[in-house]
Amino acid sequence: MKQRTIVEILKNLDNKTYSSRELTQDYINAIESQDKVLNAFITKDFESALARADEIDQLRSKGDAPRLAGVPIAHKDIFCTEGVRTTAGSKILENFIAPYSSTVVSQLADSGVIMLGKVNMDEFAMGSSNENSFFGPVRNPWDISKIPGGSSGGSAVAVAAGLCAAATGTDTGGSIRQPASMCGITGIKPTYGRISRWGIIAYASSLDQAGPMTRTAEDAAIMLQVMAGHDPKDSTSINAPVPDYQSSLNDSIEGLRIGLCKEYFSDGLDDNIARAIQNAISILESKGATITEVSLPTVKHAIPAYYVIAPAEASANLARYDGVRFGYRCDQPKDLADLYLRSRTEGFGAEVKNRIMVGCFALSAGYYDAYYGKAQQIRRLIKNDFMEAFKTVDIILGPTTPSTAFNLGEKSDDPISMYLQDIYTVTSNLVGLPAASIPAGFSDGMPIGMQLIGNYLSEATLLNVAHQFQLETDFHLKSPGEVA
Repeated sequence: MKQRTIVEILKNLDNKTYSSRELTQDYINAIESQDKVLNAFITKDFESALARADEIDQLRSKGDAPRLAGVPIAHKDIFCTEGVRTTAGSKILENFIAPYSSTVVSQLADSGVIMLGKVNMDEFAMGSSNENSFFGPVRNPWDISKIPGGSSGGSAVAVAAGLCAAATGTDTGGSIRQPASMCGITGIKPTYGRISRWGIIAYASSLDQAGPMTRTAEDAAIMLQVMAGHDPKDSTSINAPVPDYQSSLNDSIEGLRIGLCKEYFSDGLDDNIARAIQNAISILESKGATITEVSLPTVKHAIPAYYVIAPAEASANLARYDGVRFGYRCDQPKDLADLYLRSRTEGFGAEVKNRIMVGCFALSAGYYDAYYGKAQQIRRLIKNDFMEAFKTVDIILGPTTPSTAFNLGEKSDDPISMYLQDIYTVTSNLVGLPAASIPAGFSDGMPIGMQLIGNYLSEATLLNVAHQFQLETDFHLKSPGEVA
């Protein structure tokens, strides 16, 4: 199927090149022909999508269509969607029908998008490869023997393979940016609180943030415009005006100060990725940006700090899944203790159980100060490093991941190696900074991602830089099968 951007779709719908129903049916056909292999979708909602497309066509004929009317998208299956199954990739929520929609889902619905369905993910967003889903692993469309990245792997694959025009994702330690990098698309994690978390199934509440996953930076700006904003239902939501992200995309980046974190270019980074990032730097320099080396000395502690804080918060958030109130319940429990024990044992997957146990240990009496308390102190030191760096640079640039997509099963028995895939991404979540990944080249036919990190509420700057880079390159326009 021909890859389409949101910008192109809206133009063609306005020009009546095709109707919303025709477009939606085209995407449905693509899903039906490709998803048996890719496994990107958990729940397909085609009947409702076509009905919505007919409504959009009626609105368009009356000249009364909202901003994104007729754009087919998919939601990561962590966003509650009223009347539609919402599983978080887990057996424990296999048959959960959400009684309400998340703020993000509602905002996008109001803008006129058409939801094709809910896409696959690592269980409760815990994973870097999308192999931890109860519904099976997702396969990378660039090479189906490889992982797509996680936890928003289904979202990235659906966009990369042309199964939808855009998708929502969430990012707790890199779960938008890492699969965006490995699948050759654009993904942005906004400032913590920029997008409402209300109605998103929680993993780690101080780290989780939603964001758009699209083919281009321009499309990401369009999606973010709709998704961002204050929500009184979310106590962590930022009450600040939402700028017009599209209006600054074409601003010159001459004089923009770009920092290269020397700690991100050390041992462990694939040589081909390092070369791609250096090439990208040259392109941005040619457009007038200035490059400066910066140091973030405490980022080396980010992975251990993250893998204390995130499991600690997860152990609290996942306590609600007990077999009583909602979700999976074991058969014929002997008593209440057996109900709790077997429901959770049978309902949760191995990685989720591991993180719950780590989190409970880190929060337990006698260990709280040594682990959780110390991790929070490291978190503050990492923030101090970033704030010092942003005194001299406007953004920080580097690789998104240390390697391109690896083979399915390759790291399944090596959790440390798997966790190190997040080495460049977790810092933004620990500190709450906005960060984006954009396509920056290929290595042996697999996409390479470049990460841009900005100061608080600087999403417009990140999107501006990303768009200017994409004006000079065509990596973001490549589709699976087009690169040898």
